[in-house]
Amino acid sequence: MFVTSAFAQESAPSADTSHAATEGDTHSGTGVPAEAHGTFPPFDPATFPSQLLWLAITFGLFYLFLKRVVMPRVGGIIDVRNDRITQDLDQAAKLKGEADAAVAAYEQELAEAKTKANAIGQQANDAAKAEAETARKKVEAALDEKLGEAEARISSIKANAMKEVGSIAEDTASAIVEALVGGKASKAEIAAAVKSVAR
Repeated sequence: MFVTSAFAQESAPSADTSHAATEGDTHSGTGVPAEAHGTFPPFDPATFPSQLLWLAITFGLFYLFLKRVVMPRVGGIIDVRNDRITQDLDQAAKLKGEADAAVAAYEQELAEAKTKANAIGQQANDAAKAEAETARKKVEAALDEKLGEAEARISSIKANAMKEVGSIAEDTASAIVEALVGGKASKAEIAAAVKSVAR
């Protein structure tokens, strides 16, 4: 602590005073003379100029320390962080652009895949319809052929049956004539009678 000369003169007891002091002049219990208790030095108006001088010197040194040592370091740290933040933002913007491009490419590929799937589905549908139509035509042709064969068989069976109907009718007519009349009729007469009835 810096002490001014005025404070030193005021606070230092003289040799005469210390020898001349009696027990009645001292505070009880401390042994300090009553004269020594004056104003607290920082609050003494006589020491204000020296205190202000040392305050200005200390503040100036502290200001120079802050300006020359602390602030450049803090500024360097802030600059480094700003550069890092700028780089990170640039990198983020670059990655976002790449991500957007990837999403756009994915959406385009997805749209192309949907278009191809629809085309393939349409082709498969058309092919299935064509195959079904071909199969239907084959089945219809086979059915028409079988129907024609069946009609031909029915016609031949009908023709054969009609031929046999005439002979059956002649035999039946002959049997009826024999049963009713008791005599036999000639085949020519029975055949002529059946033909006349069939017409």
